[in-house]
Amino acid sequence: MVNGVNGGAGDGGNTPSRIGARKVPEGWPVGSFTDYAEAQAAVDELSDRDEFPVSDLTIVGVDLMQVERVVGRLTWPKVIGGGAMYGVWMGLFFGLILGLFQDDWVNPLIVGIGMGAIFGIVMAAVPYAMQNGKRDFSSTTEIVARRYDVLCNPRNAERARDLLAQRALAGRGGQGGQRGR
Repeated sequence: MVNGVNGGAGDGGNTPSRIGARKVPEGWPVGSFTDYAEAQAAVDELSDRDEFPVSDLTIVGVDLMQVERVVGRLTWPKVIGGGAMYGVWMGLFFGLILGLFQDDWVNPLIVGIGMGAIFGIVMAAVPYAMQNGKRDFSSTTEIVARRYDVLCNPRNAERARDLLAQRALAGRGGQGGQRGR
């Protein structure tokens, strides 16, 4: 290892070029599914068989996409209201905790709610103002895959494929989700 770099000349390009690099999953495909729940059910089916070594299995999402779904328009009233509500909940939480250690629990609760609302408004308004109108919408982001493949170590792949085929023939949750390979 030279200067924290693994590999180099003569390694055939197969050695990771940095320490801790993630390995690409290996194995033979034993099933392909349209959603993660179906792939998970197939692995669970193999797991229910006591003799099958499930540590040989890997679920791989293929053709990953980042999807951002726009859920609404942001306006100053929504930003301030949302910040205030978040701050009130946090202030309520901290006010209750502080109130546990005092004879008068109402005053810490009121101060916590008030200070929480103020801090919540500031913490929501400052980033929104800094956007300068360039992102006036709220959204959620998720990573989705077109399909999920179940890979298995070659020593048990044929057996896993046979067990999953028996599952599909028995009609237990494998209808339409598993594609032939």
